[in-house]
Amino acid sequence: MKKIIVTHIFPDLDAIASAWLLVRFDPDFEQTEFEFVPAGETLAGKAVDSDPTVVHVDTGLGGFDHHQLENKTCAAALVFNYLKGQKFITVKHQGALERLIKVITVIDNFGDFFWNEPAADRYDLQLSEIINNLKISGRLNDKQLMYQGMILLDAVLTGFLIKIKAEAEIASGLEFTSSWGKAVAVASKHSLVSKLGQKLGFALVIRKEPKTGLASVKSQPRDEIDLEPLYKKLKAADPNASWFFHKSRHIIVNGSRHNPAVRPTSFSLEEIVDLVKNI
Repeated sequence: MKKIIVTHIFPDLDAIASAWLLVRFDPDFEQTEFEFVPAGETLAGKAVDSDPTVVHVDTGLGGFDHHQLENKTCAAALVFNYLKGQKFITVKHQGALERLIKVITVIDNFGDFFWNEPAADRYDLQLSEIINNLKISGRLNDKQLMYQGMILLDAVLTGFLIKIKAEAEIASGLEFTSSWGKAVAVASKHSLVSKLGQKLGFALVIRKEPKTGLASVKSQPRDEIDLEPLYKKLKAADPNASWFFHKSRHIIVNGSRHNPAVRPTSFSLEEIVDLVKNI
């Protein structure tokens, strides 16, 4: 049976996320149409939640609207809790969705006001602002904005899933002390490990892909760190491998997703660690 999801005109991140959750995780919404009404209203003025084929999100003061509630929540959180109760959220997706919904709830209640430097330009690249500006630009109507926002949320969910895996891999990685500070070596296919590890406080992150054998050594972008001595040592010790030293002096790569057609190093992760320890 085809469902109709109703939300307010000029849908924001919360409205789009609420619809996205239903479409992506509730099997009853495989066939869905979208309708848009003025904020607070219902489709054709009918009583909210009176038609099982029509679901209102972020409008209408029904089960998936939060504007009548005293606690700080959002429509997406209400939909997510419903989906969990119906056992539609798998273990694979639950942790990532919980983190996504937490951020959406903060933004929908203007909690980003309390973020560090809330007026900084970097926040203009956050998804909620992109969605608002897409509509303001006049390039997309409400339905197009809904579909575009859902695709972007697919990407965000993928990012959270990878981030959670990367966090676990870093936590189980080999920690040691290098001449540049605290370091960690991780076996992982996820390139995010390198940047995430640095953000988590590691001055140096070594990553080796188990399947391809490709490796990288990356450091925090601090002026006092220069990886050239390590690059020279790696190149001398493993001359048959393809080593690239970035001009930033913080990156040594032995192949990447940008250029996988290279010769992988013969060194194990532990052997690279031993070389680093001897710098």
